[in-house]
Amino acid sequence: MEPKFKRVLLKMSGEALRGGEEGTISAEFLARIAAEIKEIHALGIQLAMVLGGGNIIRGLDATKAGIDRATGDYMGMLATVINCMALQEALEKLGVATRIMSALQVDEVAEPYIRRRGIRHLEKGRVVLLAAGTGNPYFTTDTAAALRAMELKAEVLLKATRVDGVYDSDPLKDPQAKFFKRLTYMDMLKQDLRVMDATAVSLCMDSNLPILVYKLADAGNMLRAVLGEDVGTLVGDLPAA
Repeated sequence: MEPKFKRVLLKMSGEALRGGEEGTISAEFLARIAAEIKEIHALGIQLAMVLGGGNIIRGLDATKAGIDRATGDYMGMLATVINCMALQEALEKLGVATRIMSALQVDEVAEPYIRRRGIRHLEKGRVVLLAAGTGNPYFTTDTAAALRAMELKAEVLLKATRVDGVYDSDPLKDPQAKFFKRLTYMDMLKQDLRVMDATAVSLCMDSNLPILVYKLADAGNMLRAVLGEDVGTLVGDLPAA
């Protein structure tokens, strides 16, 4: 198997860690994802990963409880640290070396995010788990993923979702939803296709960073994506072989 990419950034929501179950983190799902990441890592692909925190708390949801939006967003950032710690444990049990790098200072459990150090970790074959988003309120983890992908010189941003790509409406609710195999960045923005927020898409467009949207629940999709197989929806253009 010849990988399509040498360095990729994976974006996964915190809700995905539930594995479709009740509660915060599914041990079974976590083990499955760790095993898939190990398989990819074994191919020599350099991996960085941004996790959301929505399985624990989301900033916007916190505002419904009367919490200030900025405070809620910081709470969400801390939730991503917890998720990265859980995935780190699962990966290191499989013998995969990892580093958690955080945009917020939590020295007891994570290194501070420093771009050049992150690149060095990748070059040394460590999976880099990027916590706490951008470190700023009002920015999503999608935006953090786009920013980190550019900073770390990833060749593609892999966006894991509940469905098998980008549609013009939610296919879980609308059986007539139209599937898109290929899209431009402007298609995403003009049609308000909210698989990623507009800030993240704009950042990727400015740097011509391709986005590959795929279904996380289908075992093996992550590997197929990094091998360059026909999976999900491609936004932008892949680099020439």
